[in-house]
Amino acid sequence: LREPSNASEGNQSNATVGASAGRCQGLDIPNELFLALGLVSLVENLLVVAAILKNRNLHSPTYYFIGCLAVSDMLVSISNLAEMLFMLLLEHGVLVMRPSIVRHMDSVIDTLICSSVVSSLSFLGVIAVDRYITIFYALRYHSIMTLQRAVVTMASVWLASTASSTVLITYYHSNTIRLCLIGFFLFMLVLMLVLYIHMFALARHHLHSISSQQKPTTAYRGGSLKGAVTLTILLGVFFICWGPFFFHLILIVTCPTNPFCTCFFSYFNLFLVLMICNSVIDPLIYAFRSQELRRTLREVVTCSW
Repeated sequence: LREPSNASEGNQSNATVGASAGRCQGLDIPNELFLALGLVSLVENLLVVAAILKNRNLHSPTYYFIGCLAVSDMLVSISNLAEMLFMLLLEHGVLVMRPSIVRHMDSVIDTLICSSVVSSLSFLGVIAVDRYITIFYALRYHSIMTLQRAVVTMASVWLASTASSTVLITYYHSNTIRLCLIGFFLFMLVLMLVLYIHMFALARHHLHSISSQQKPTTAYRGGSLKGAVTLTILLGVFFICWGPFFFHLILIVTCPTNPFCTCFFSYFNLFLVLMICNSVIDPLIYAFRSQELRRTLREVVTCSW
């Protein structure tokens, strides 16, 4: 993903980026930053998975989905670290391989990266749906989201992510494939937007109901404000971290030779940094806000097994 020779989205823009290099130098991202972000994300998400496995109180569909998101983000970090290590070994002559083997290894790494990205986006949507059911169908939640259905959902996401990623990397030159990936991102964005706004609307409805009966307390106002802030953070982080990369794909499809587009292409590594940052931020939003999980994390860190 980070080199023009790699078989991944955005590589078709290599020639156009070169043509506009005089005007758009892009942004030089040091390998150390990729390495640092990858390691932080790896440690964070590994702790989340360990805490969920350790605490039986966290053995529920909701936390299983959060655990799967952590595994997806962890795979993003591992894939990035593996690709960077592979590139450095080749550049410094430590690893000498035939071009055909290099291309095969590159395709394998890119497939793993793409699979982790698709599964990460999918589990963000699954978590949004799970929260929606928790709020609007609280009394029926355990009959709707059974453990069996949760397992089927998780297995389906991993299977679909692996299969679709293989197709995406194999036919990455096709605009149809890119459009499918763009459509998938837009679907997830709209899904999360609709569900979270509906949930926030319910909170506001409850606030108005209380206001019509009595003066709302400061605590409830604070809770409503907290809900609005959480909603803003969820959707804002999702759009900021994923938006530039998918806008990059849209420009590849619509204007691959336009000067503005080729200038935008030169910042591709910055978009990858944002995607990795999402893997760092996800545990802070979805996992570490749980008091039970934070307590278990402290036990894991202090080795209180």
